[in-house]
Amino acid sequence: MVLDIRAARKVSRIRQRDLAAATGISVRELMRLERGLISPSEKLLRQISNCLGMDVAQITIGQNQLFENPLTGEGYATARPQNNQIIPRRKPLDCTKKPVIDLFCGVGGLSYGFEMHEEFQVVAGVDLLSDRLQTFSRNHGTANAYGQDINTLSTDILYNENPHPFVIVGGPPCQGFSSIRPFRNIERNDPRNNLAEEFCRIVHNLQPEWIVFENVVGLLTHSNGKTFQTIVEAFEEIGYRTAAKVLNAAYYGLPQCRERLIIVGSRAGKPFKWTQPTHWCEHRSMAGRQEFILKPSKGLIQDLQSAITVDEAIHDLPEVEAGGRATTYQCDIESTPYELFIRNGAQQLKMHEATAHSPRMLEIIRQAGANIYALPEGVVKSGFSSCYSRLNGAEPSVTLTVNFVHPASNRCIHPHQHRALTPREGARLQGFLDTFEFIGTRSQIVKQIGNAVPPLLGRTVAQAILESD
Repeated sequence: MVLDIRAARKVSRIRQRDLAAATGISVRELMRLERGLISPSEKLLRQISNCLGMDVAQITIGQNQLFENPLTGEGYATARPQNNQIIPRRKPLDCTKKPVIDLFCGVGGLSYGFEMHEEFQVVAGVDLLSDRLQTFSRNHGTANAYGQDINTLSTDILYNENPHPFVIVGGPPCQGFSSIRPFRNIERNDPRNNLAEEFCRIVHNLQPEWIVFENVVGLLTHSNGKTFQTIVEAFEEIGYRTAAKVLNAAYYGLPQCRERLIIVGSRAGKPFKWTQPTHWCEHRSMAGRQEFILKPSKGLIQDLQSAITVDEAIHDLPEVEAGGRATTYQCDIESTPYELFIRNGAQQLKMHEATAHSPRMLEIIRQAGANIYALPEGVVKSGFSSCYSRLNGAEPSVTLTVNFVHPASNRCIHPHQHRALTPREGARLQGFLDTFEFIGTRSQIVKQIGNAVPPLLGRTVAQAILESD
């Protein structure tokens, strides 16, 4: 029987971490072996075969077949990057603007928010995935776009081919947080290096005036807060005075309750002045440590605008049925101020195409309510409380996921129509202008939107840096 490593491990009923420990390799290396992204040595393959109680010759054949057609993923452990891919800037630089470099840029939502201020200009972005990089390049014309694993990226390239950065921004994926160590212990060739350390390395080498590190709120409580504290200490060790808060984008004009942890650092030791919320809605924060949540005092809430609602963000888009699409805007409806802003003068409606749901799924959607418990008993057999749920048009959206076009994902059924959100509606709720161009297949674009940092949150941080500098 021909089996590759993963199939053989499943047959033997051995967990990934146990096999990695037994053979003396990291879980990351085993993940890459099981996807066919790297080829094992003969010695390692014999070790693995012995641990699994399998014939090494049969596993060798299976692994060779897998290597010919690898199962690539989209994370740093499972992707096969096109190293040294460079998309050059298309527009000349403006030397009067403050240069921004975006690490782990994705489509560049965070840095796009910086460019909403005329004082900033994005000059470079780095990402692992080609489709994200193409979207980033299309919307950041003055930036060089580098398609490279950041672990192999030399800062000499960033230094020689771009202006000295005033700000470096980025949100490293959190896969490596469990192994993070103080910055002083980093060895460049150490395979345990994680992505937060690589961000710190590039900052240390390029010495921008400001840094912006964004990440999931759960980083605050990872390893009982030790991971967060280590990252802060690493920035301070290389000379940056830091400040950290959890920002809810709904408090700054986004029609979505999306929280992100933001760490800002100043090389000159300047105190950072956080921009105070402009909007308000009731929201239960995911942050376990309340002192980090930035929200207005109770006495000021009545002076703030109500948070933008889902209806205020998408009601001007034409109705479409499941499986349908629309390419023209409605002319007989008055747009809200947010809709006028987000449309940004676009003349052609793009990406307003709904998923074609099965008859059974359509029946579930017709009965959907605020949570899975609104469905009649037995309609669905499993799912989290927020699955198969309808958005409330009179409130901001819940946090979008990378599967928001599928009803089984976190609450993403249209408030009034019997279907999940379209990519255009998701982009609206994320704060991407209708003129922002996404490159890739529909499924890739949905992931690009769901993974992005809302540009309006980037704009908020950029404004605060201008006021603090």
